[in-house]
Amino acid sequence: MNGWTIHKGKVLPLIKKDIDTDQILPKQFMKKIDKKGFGKLLFFNWRYMDQEGNVKNPNFILNDSAYSDASILLAGENFGCGSSREHAPWALADYGFKVIIAESFADIFYSNAAKNGIALIQLSKDNVNSITSNLDRDNSQEMRIDLKELKINFHSEQYRFSLSSSNLDRITMGLDDIEMTLKNFDKIKEYERNYVDV
Repeated sequence: MNGWTIHKGKVLPLIKKDIDTDQILPKQFMKKIDKKGFGKLLFFNWRYMDQEGNVKNPNFILNDSAYSDASILLAGENFGCGSSREHAPWALADYGFKVIIAESFADIFYSNAAKNGIALIQLSKDNVNSITSNLDRDNSQEMRIDLKELKINFHSEQYRFSLSSSNLDRITMGLDDIEMTLKNFDKIKEYERNYVDV
């Protein structure tokens, strides 16, 4: 996984409350274990009008050509609720989303997203509404996310946010669980040297 600190991209608004992991990636695709290829399955039941995924739903925003290259998702509160499947962030990452902005996120989804290089940014309802209003005026402008400064620039507005240090390390350095553990390799070795079995 490639790390990132600054990302610029177009914003796709999907302002629905309680979008769960089964809506993000339906259960019939859980048998796949390779992270690649999940992007085309993202929001499958909303995105397609047939079970094979050949007929796109023209009324679903992900199929709107104006948002075809969006990499930032603006969502409703409690995004990622439901079961703990990590396949949901696999699909979001494989599609190309680097950032999801919402009022709140489900706890397990929050952890799984960072493991896949996706920054989940929690903003107040007023800030989400402000971004939505700017999108309504002009959806062609890119948003700039800076994980070092912990700020968002969009249109003429700036929004501040916070992320845990562990999630920042995962995303900016592109670290998986093993690499996160190896960051403490020297401390682990020192503990092992000093450990006395009683």
